[in-house]
Amino acid sequence: MKAAPFAYHRPDTVKEAVELLAEYGDDAKVLAGGQSLVPMLAMRLTHFENLVDISRLDDLCGIDLVDGEVVIGAATPHALVGLDDEVAESVPLLTLATPHIGHFQIRTRGTLGGAVAHADPAAEYAAIALALDATIEASSARGDRQIPAAEFFTGLWENSMAPDEILAAVRFPVWSGCTGFAVHEFARRHGDFAIAGATVAVELDDEDRVARCGIGLLGLGSTPERGTAAEEAATGRPVADLSADEIGSLAMSGLADVPHDLQGSASYRTRVGAAMVSRAWTDAITEALDARD
Repeated sequence: MKAAPFAYHRPDTVKEAVELLAEYGDDAKVLAGGQSLVPMLAMRLTHFENLVDISRLDDLCGIDLVDGEVVIGAATPHALVGLDDEVAESVPLLTLATPHIGHFQIRTRGTLGGAVAHADPAAEYAAIALALDATIEASSARGDRQIPAAEFFTGLWENSMAPDEILAAVRFPVWSGCTGFAVHEFARRHGDFAIAGATVAVELDDEDRVARCGIGLLGLGSTPERGTAAEEAATGRPVADLSADEIGSLAMSGLADVPHDLQGSASYRTRVGAAMVSRAWTDAITEALDARD
């Protein structure tokens, strides 16, 4: 099949892009890497009268360290995120997660902003944004605003941005001290969407207690989820008193809409999810303890 006819717009600036969105409203859709949108258009699962291509806007590309945060422009490709030395040093979860995203061609064309805005429940970058309490910068003709990741994902492929807003950048906090990070996910084949997965960040205090932790979950809800119960149970406790299996089980508690589909039942995904959290927790704790040596 081919996409239904649409008007194609390529603005030269962010200002022009948001003005186009304001003009066309619900009849417009932002096009960045197109790795999710173009197949949906081709199969006529969705249609928009106007596509606004932001993929070549220099203002939306780049990676900067600003005031203890790594700020990544929305149009920055996955491949550049995965290869960047500053990202590897400051937000290791992004570096660890990038090889799990599709295949090389997808990582070359797909963008960080597109992955987050698409709000796919199996999206690695979206789960990391949740786990690290990232902030999403949205721009419109009305001005700019910042949206906490916890308030950004509202449903399957839905986010809290207004139709006239574009995702301009994502700000990831830099964790310091004795920290550890890990990503584990299970898919039928490498490059497939994860049946279940976990991203874990841990920081230890001077007495090897969990000072803070973040657990992002993939493929276990209608949106990316967070293992809140496990985080709350672990914070403040000595790592020696924490069982990885306990953390995995706690991370699954409170999940209300674990998918049941051809990839597996809800109970199967839950078991796999608990195992992925357990493995990622073990690796993150090991790294954090090694950082003290």
